[in-house]
Amino acid sequence: MENKLKIIDYDIIYLSYDEPNAEKNYADLLTKVPWAKRVHGVEGSDAAHKACAELSETDRFITVDGDNQINPAFILQEIDFEQHADLEHSVISWCGKNIINGLMYGNGGLKFWPKQYVLNMRTHENADPNNLQAQVDFCWDLKYIQQNSCYSNVYNNETPQQAWRAGFREGVKMALDQGVKPTQEDFLKGHWKNLHRLWIWLMVGADVKNGNWAIYGAREGLYKTMCTDWDYVNVRDFEYLNDIWKKNYSEIAEDKLAYEIMGLGETLKHELGVPIATDPLDAEQSKFFKSVYQNPSRNPQQQFVIDPE
Repeated sequence: MENKLKIIDYDIIYLSYDEPNAEKNYADLLTKVPWAKRVHGVEGSDAAHKACAELSETDRFITVDGDNQINPAFILQEIDFEQHADLEHSVISWCGKNIINGLMYGNGGLKFWPKQYVLNMRTHENADPNNLQAQVDFCWDLKYIQQNSCYSNVYNNETPQQAWRAGFREGVKMALDQGVKPTQEDFLKGHWKNLHRLWIWLMVGADVKNGNWAIYGAREGLYKTMCTDWDYVNVRDFEYLNDIWKKNYSEIAEDKLAYEIMGLGETLKHELGVPIATDPLDAEQSKFFKSVYQNPSRNPQQQFVIDPE
């Protein structure tokens, strides 16, 4: 199989569900990739990615999530995987830069999928009930080739609900150990990169619109996962999360939000021993943190990226 991949030779598919900035981001993508295709509103992550695979006319395809805006330099990339033998069964993953807290890792980043592999996979809502690792994410059941380079920004703070849901989902997923809930005793023994990213979700973002809602969501997601008997598998269901928002959080006023964030901070410190402050960083502190924080390397597999410039 050809191990030199030119991004421009493959289908690029915009994958959106109900993001409030989806139309704006899609319009932005079309200014950079006029031939981009789109899948919208398919419920379930497994089903949505299969819809992308069915739409693709190439043997691999690239997904751009509905909250992403890409760097146009991305489509000019060529990647030579001379040392890698199994591209047919691997997903290539680039970092996405989250504008709420400055984190850059696989969450929300661009993905390069093998079409047939996606059609055959069983994850999320289609996962085997006995395969616990595949219930809430792709990354523990698929082979990933991680890239350190970042070619998209993740804008998941258009509305309070979008920011809350983004934070909540990461608060849940970052608590898990390879997709499975650990005991409270084992929680702090998790992978240091995941824990460090989780601490940042719990503390940083007050300098951007709706950033405190993401902090609140992350704290709430972690609390429900590790301090209650809530079924964390529900995190994969966007309609379930939308209902939670409407029933429990949509009426919280901004002044009460600060109080709720502080209360969750105290609870998480007391019950889980998380090394965070009760109050998150304020706007000035968050802005400073993002200006100096260095995201850790993702330790990519051997490859050669050819810069067209």
